[in-house]
Amino acid sequence: MADGKKNIDRRSFLKNAGFIVGGGAIGAAGIALRPEMALAADAVKSVPKTVTQFRCPICNKDFASFAELKQHFKTDHPEHVEPVTTKLNINGEDCEVLIEPHWTLQRTLQFKLGLTGAKHMCGRGACGSCTVIMDGKAILSCMTLAVECEGKKIQTVEGIAADPKWRPLIDSYCKWDGMQCGYCTPGMLVSAKNLLDKKPNPTVEDCKQALAGNLCSCGTYHRHPTAIMEAAQIIKGGV
Repeated sequence: MADGKKNIDRRSFLKNAGFIVGGGAIGAAGIALRPEMALAADAVKSVPKTVTQFRCPICNKDFASFAELKQHFKTDHPEHVEPVTTKLNINGEDCEVLIEPHWTLQRTLQFKLGLTGAKHMCGRGACGSCTVIMDGKAILSCMTLAVECEGKKIQTVEGIAADPKWRPLIDSYCKWDGMQCGYCTPGMLVSAKNLLDKKPNPTVEDCKQALAGNLCSCGTYHRHPTAIMEAAQIIKGGV
């Protein structure tokens, strides 16, 4: 181009920004990470490990300890349910968060841990955009209470994107245009990864069954099996 700017096509843009926006870094194991992976790794590392702020969700007053906050609720907000602390293992990182008992895992991931990959779309378990993996099973985080997740291992799309092993899956999704607006894509990717964990050589029918609970308004369904099966071969070293 005459003005010296690079011409960026749609696929290149999605590859660098469709899942997680770009940045640059070096992986913890000495592996040079590509931009999207670097940002994903930063997101995983930035998960707060312990509760450091005890703020009342009703009046926004800050307290030095959880005990003081609980006492504040008893005296000033007796009609409300007291907040609770819960310990979670997210992408291999142990963390403790202060939440209200009715908070879902999706809400906790987004608003307490800064992990925005699991999307809030339907809010009633119908679309799959909030999918995460818990103890090896794909679950809907919008339908799961965070307090129910103590002692379980949870993996989000950020954790998958930060792992070089799963880079071929992301690359294949980009190659085959497995996303358009991208809002449902993290849930699709998590479901696909969960499938490959169980069936490293999936069939078209396996892919359809694994993604049956993930809805896409843009209608890219027919591309997902192609992307997943191609990635499976690369991950196994067959391509």
